[in-house]
Amino acid sequence: MASLSSYAARMARLSAQIFGEVVRPTDSRSMKVVQLFKEPPMAKRKDVYDWYPQHKIYYAMTQKLRFMGLFRDEHEDFKEEMRRLRKLRGKGKPKKGEGKRAGKKK
Repeated sequence: MASLSSYAARMARLSAQIFGEVVRPTDSRSMKVVQLFKEPPMAKRKDVYDWYPQHKIYYAMTQKLRFMGLFRDEHEDFKEEMRRLRKLRGKGKPKKGEGKRAGKKK
């Protein structure tokens, strides 16, 4: 049996290009690489990018619940208390126009 005519070979190559197949015949080791590139990248796979919880959403929910009084976040309470105590000692930011440079101009 004779090999494919040049026209048939060109048509087979064109068909492979159109349908995303390997254009030239390749061995099994090279086909493994082709199969790896056919798969979606790791970053696009749901089981990879959905591995960790969505912290921004959970944080926003806990802040709303905390504001309503349904959730107690001791660390956030501690930080608020420290801010309040600093303000009582006069350690907060100066108001606009009352900083060090504003005092030098007068």
